[in-house]
Amino acid sequence: MTAGPQVARLLTLAPYLQRREYVDVTEVAADFDVKPRQVLDDLQVLVMCGLPGGLPDDLIEIDLDLARDEGVIHMRNSPLSRPLRFTRDEAVSLIVAVEAVREVADGPTAQAAQSVLDKLSGLVSEAPPVRLEVAAGGDDVRDRLGQAIDQGLQVRLTYDGLARRGTTTPIVDPVRVEVRDGASYLVAWALDRNDWRSYRLDRIAVAELTGQPAGGHGAPPVTGTSLDNAPDTATLDLDAGAAWVAEYYPVRDVTVLPDGGVKVVLPVADPGFLTGLILRLGPLVRSVDPPSAAADALAEARAASSQLD
Repeated sequence: MTAGPQVARLLTLAPYLQRREYVDVTEVAADFDVKPRQVLDDLQVLVMCGLPGGLPDDLIEIDLDLARDEGVIHMRNSPLSRPLRFTRDEAVSLIVAVEAVREVADGPTAQAAQSVLDKLSGLVSEAPPVRLEVAAGGDDVRDRLGQAIDQGLQVRLTYDGLARRGTTTPIVDPVRVEVRDGASYLVAWALDRNDWRSYRLDRIAVAELTGQPAGGHGAPPVTGTSLDNAPDTATLDLDAGAAWVAEYYPVRDVTVLPDGGVKVVLPVADPGFLTGLILRLGPLVRSVDPPSAAADALAEARAASSQLD
């Protein structure tokens, strides 16, 4: 008997026995289309299964003597029936991932992501609130772009671009929305440029369907993050409440600290990105290397504060 079929059978056998207090070996053999001898062999494997930890109630308990001598199976303990609970780190990681989806999703997908976030937050009330700073544009823009991509339609953008230092209205064939370096982008074929272009969603003021079908231009180029080849790095020592940074941003190294905090090494292509991240995290940042990055963030905070005085 190969391991694959036995593993698949054991995964079904455990819940099967949970629903029956006493069941004949011959009945189990008939239900699983195996010989009674195979059922007894499966039981010997099943009693070594359970939950990690090694505590007395962590393993499945079956009266093997009763099964062998009288042909009756009785499961006395099944830890697999206990409801599972997320650890704090698991919950925060999931919340961060779903929040990222919600920030860039449109319509039903955004609603579904919000529903998942509500449930996760309710299950893990001790987890700190997480709000990602994703430059994702307005809901109406995301919804319209999602509709255009799904239906294969052209879109006229009202775009406040930095490259041309003004507002343009390009007509594009949209392909996908992706997140890079904390901002979401529309990847599209620009008809006026006759080439692939990326448009930051938070700079798209209006997305208008033209009613014309989008053309076929092959697969767009794979766009890597600008951090992939960044020459500089920064090391942040973060409190446990900011451990999600290691899950959300590209990092070159992560060290989990004994108190739940993390030390992350971030590639830095734009010093402004690092300054903004430090300011958003605030007191959750314990230390920064190089010190000049912390000094830049402090200067930025003081400048902003002076505007309020």
